[in-house]
Amino acid sequence: MTRGGYVMQLGQVPYREAWELQRSLAGAVSQGAIPDTVLFLEHPPVVTLGRRTDESAELHIPDGADVELVETDRGGKSTYHGPGQLVCYPILDLNRHGRDVKKYVRDLEEAIIRTLASFDVTGERIEGLTGVWLTRPPRKIASIGVHVSRWVTTHGYALNVDLDPAPFTEWITACGLEDAMFTTIAREAGRPAAVEDVRPHATAAIAEVFGLELEELSAEDGIGLWSQPVHTQLAARA
Repeated sequence: MTRGGYVMQLGQVPYREAWELQRSLAGAVSQGAIPDTVLFLEHPPVVTLGRRTDESAELHIPDGADVELVETDRGGKSTYHGPGQLVCYPILDLNRHGRDVKKYVRDLEEAIIRTLASFDVTGERIEGLTGVWLTRPPRKIASIGVHVSRWVTTHGYALNVDLDPAPFTEWITACGLEDAMFTTIAREAGRPAAVEDVRPHATAAIAEVFGLELEELSAEDGIGLWSQPVHTQLAARA
């Protein structure tokens, strides 16, 4: 069964603003004012701390580093976001998708794996770890951290398209994993890749995995949500 939903293709959005937008959308989805909505965007450099972050053990950010630090309500530990990374925030009502958080995370992994396949990159799961990896040797290409309240999801995944992976290992102990290696689509595919190249494939994969027929909302609609009530902006479209 396919259900209608919205997708918003935003540009580079400061982390706190994107988080506020997620919370606004989650309230509207929870109340049935709008259908499932998926955000795709990039962030300026930011290190986010999940609920299980041990700051004294995980943070090694040098003085003067041009990076924001934000404590969040998502699961997991610390991670890094920056330009050249495609971030996906699905705001979904899991009452329509199985009411199973573990399955939801596995479905996000599946969407990432399908996206990577479009670039001839083989993503895999590693037992006991969240996210998507390439093996031999293990190197992480996408991180996942979610929050679920009243069965409505916020946060999501970050897929490394083409960025310097140094902050993952030099500024933080990413995901709490010592000696973790990180990689990108561009590095693995052996050719240039841009976030704009990945967006349509990532959108199609999310739609396929979650059975959604996504209607695109313009960036202008998205910007309006920061300054006007989401219900006023979108209820008429539902």
